[in-house]
Amino acid sequence: MTSIKDVAKLAKVAPSTVSLVLNHKGYVSEITRKKVEEAVAKLSYVPSEMARNLSLNRTNMIGVIVPEISHPFFATFIREVEVELYRRGYKTMVCSTVQKANAEHAFVNMLRRQTMDGIIMGAHSLELDIYDGLSHPIVAFDRFINENIPIVHADHQSGGRLAAKAFLPHRCHHIVQIMGAREVLTPANVHHEAFIETLTEAGTRVDTLEMAWNAFDPIDFLQTAEQLFNKYPDVDGIFGPDLAICSCMRVAAQRGIHVPENLKLVAYDGTYITRVGQQVITAVVQPIGHLAYMAAEKITSWVNGRPGEKLYALPVTLQKGDTC
Repeated sequence: MTSIKDVAKLAKVAPSTVSLVLNHKGYVSEITRKKVEEAVAKLSYVPSEMARNLSLNRTNMIGVIVPEISHPFFATFIREVEVELYRRGYKTMVCSTVQKANAEHAFVNMLRRQTMDGIIMGAHSLELDIYDGLSHPIVAFDRFINENIPIVHADHQSGGRLAAKAFLPHRCHHIVQIMGAREVLTPANVHHEAFIETLTEAGTRVDTLEMAWNAFDPIDFLQTAEQLFNKYPDVDGIFGPDLAICSCMRVAAQRGIHVPENLKLVAYDGTYITRVGQQVITAVVQPIGHLAYMAAEKITSWVNGRPGEKLYALPVTLQKGDTC
């Protein structure tokens, strides 16, 4: 395999001069530069990316931590953020934390050892102390970690109000919302508060059904849907994440409950699964592509010494569908 020393020997210069030419650093005369470039072409020399990264103290690798890669929301985010990072010259290493003990610890330790340049953290971990004292580039995706770590998320307060207003014209008398575990510190919890506040002011009864921590499997959502209809048989409106609403549609059909005639449904996230069934689901849509863009922009800027602002809140929209 051709080395930088072989190029230097053919060009009759020092290896350090070849390095300056290849990395476009320092002053090199045009005559010398041409000699090096001709030697590189003649030997078909390809610089070692690993050696170059070591010299720059970089890996060009960004870690992305999510709870579950098969979940439509996180799967879409990973797809979008991987593209955005690639455009900026970075490769992506993905970590799914569900059913993996200490997986998040391993990624943080890799960052400490500088085997990756930064982390975009979107897991629902409860062990936030592992991030204490870290000065390495970390961007939180829809998570509160600590005051030193920037966060990218949607405008969830607006999202909760949009969902509530979608129900209001239909005069539902009993709405149940499905939410994730409250113990997870996430800005997303705000949309549940805004949802309750808006409907309560209008005189509508709202109950909340809380799912278990890190419950992302389809069976978890189906069991939650069964539990909801058993506990609240008079429900005529349901609000929850995409998979929860899809599960409620299935259980409602099994029980002979017609949507939207007898039951109004509004989803939160608005991923592709809300648009592939027989009925398009009315949904509050998080701008996943824009969230991925901002997360990639934020982490790569910090890697290059530009931390920037601590908070990015992006607007949501309402997808009009057939279920409300």
